[in-house]
Amino acid sequence: MPSRRVRPAVLIVLFASLLTLANSVAAYGDDPEKPPPCNPVTAFTPFNFSDPTQINNKWNPLIPGTQFTLNGQADRGGGLLPHEVVTIVTDLTKVINGVRTVVILEKDINEGIIQEAELNFQAQDNGANIWNMGEYPEEYENGKFDGAPDVWIAGLGDAKPGNSMIGNAQLGTPEYLQGWSPEIEFLDCAKVFMMQQRACVPAGCYDDVMVTDERSPLEPESGHQRKFYAPEVGNVQVGAVNDPEDETLVLTKVSHLSPEEMAKVRQDALKMEKNAYKVNGDYRRTQPITPPAIVPGPLGG
Repeated sequence: MPSRRVRPAVLIVLFASLLTLANSVAAYGDDPEKPPPCNPVTAFTPFNFSDPTQINNKWNPLIPGTQFTLNGQADRGGGLLPHEVVTIVTDLTKVINGVRTVVILEKDINEGIIQEAELNFQAQDNGANIWNMGEYPEEYENGKFDGAPDVWIAGLGDAKPGNSMIGNAQLGTPEYLQGWSPEIEFLDCAKVFMMQQRACVPAGCYDDVMVTDERSPLEPESGHQRKFYAPEVGNVQVGAVNDPEDETLVLTKVSHLSPEEMAKVRQDALKMEKNAYKVNGDYRRTQPITPPAIVPGPLGG
């Protein structure tokens, strides 16, 4: 799902805000290596993951073969334009920092043109907390690969894993770390903001919705994201608070991909990993993605 990274296209938009901040009291972002103001809900240890690829967290179940499509608008430097985020739970896995993770393929499409494609790596611990173990985001210019400057892998380059979703979500739970990489100045924190809400989006109406509030302490000028999670579904809505990108999204479709569609997804993910090994030193230190033991195919085939 959409992360808190600020894209280069919006840096110009942020310049005026940065000038103002420069004259204020020193902010947290002055020292990206300073310990983060939030922590994971529990200490990370690989021994706390008995079945890490079985991600059945109530608020964000990640079932291989599921595709989530969110549509809305965002300002990536040229004003508010149509924006789409497609997230696919693959049946591929990858070991990171001693834990086998599920590979998620996500594509950001702005006005019909791909702007970013990302592999991210998720695992669930024994307490149903989902851990974000790393991200490989590729940036595109006019639909063509333009670099991958914001790669982070837990356990490499001082990067630390965090919780993309917590298992026992309650109001008043302390703000929790979602991921931290001093090397690329990436830091996200989140907290439970509201519970028992109702959200109606094109994909349906949902009760007992939980809302989280996400922020980047290293980039206070980037505002906050509010994400709405429906039980047994996942992220159904994204809102913005003082965010210069003003990204707002709603879930429009949940699909269950066919064997042929999953074969294409695997191909796309493995192609991205091949590129990742070429362009990023930390990624080259990771084990290769593992395909499923048995690849489902058409009946009788």
